[in-house]
Amino acid sequence: MTPILILGAGRMGGALIQGWRKAEAFSPADLILRDPHPTELAHAVAREGARLNPPDAALAQARTVLLSVKPQLWCETAAEVAGLLHPDAVIVSVAAGVRSADIAAAFGRKVARVMPTTAVAIGQGTTSIYAAEAQARARAHALFGPVGTVVDLDDEELMHAATAVSGSAPAYLYAFIEALEAGGAAAGLPLEAAQRLARSTIAGAAALLAESGEEPAELRRQVTSPGGTTQAALEVLMGEGGLTPLLRDAVAAAVRRSRELGA
Repeated sequence: MTPILILGAGRMGGALIQGWRKAEAFSPADLILRDPHPTELAHAVAREGARLNPPDAALAQARTVLLSVKPQLWCETAAEVAGLLHPDAVIVSVAAGVRSADIAAAFGRKVARVMPTTAVAIGQGTTSIYAAEAQARARAHALFGPVGTVVDLDDEELMHAATAVSGSAPAYLYAFIEALEAGGAAAGLPLEAAQRLARSTIAGAAALLAESGEEPAELRRQVTSPGGTTQAALEVLMGEGGLTPLLRDAVAAAVRRSRELGA
């Protein structure tokens, strides 16, 4: 499956490179990077043996192509490189909302569509995968399995919901932490103390969820004493207009936008 051609080594492409380095999944010599504005990470990997913006003829050597440009640039990128690729190259796309059939038509090759999170950079990513072809699905697993959890979807239409629930969800959590810090400061805590308390507590709670195997509802009950401070707060968070309807509406908005991008 190597060499691996990375079309766009920015935020997501760069996160995946970092994760591979951490996991020792692929050697820098296995990578070909094509990016008009290479980051310092791209230059660092090039110094370690990756090929950065090589002559076009080198692209024909790639057997796996990671399409990680911005969604609005994917058509332009496909037009530039499709004719340069090996006939057996497999395309693995992280372009949000862009349908696999459209990518397959533009590149003329098998396609896997994925929606990862940037935590792939530390080996704790979550990646949703859809592919009509077993070979393309296996190729996506090989790329993302070493850097986190992989979830297969049998219906491409579900990628919109996966994007809303997983791909976009880190931003929801960061927004929650921002709001919690602001709430602590409003209650009288020094801002630095509110930040340290909120961030450390959320990180610890997430680690406990991952390691305990308990359901979130059960962990919530364990923290909530009847008539106590946590219950008072949860009556606000889980009441009418609270987190449940708010997140339902947020996920629905992200699904709608994903479909618009696909169109």
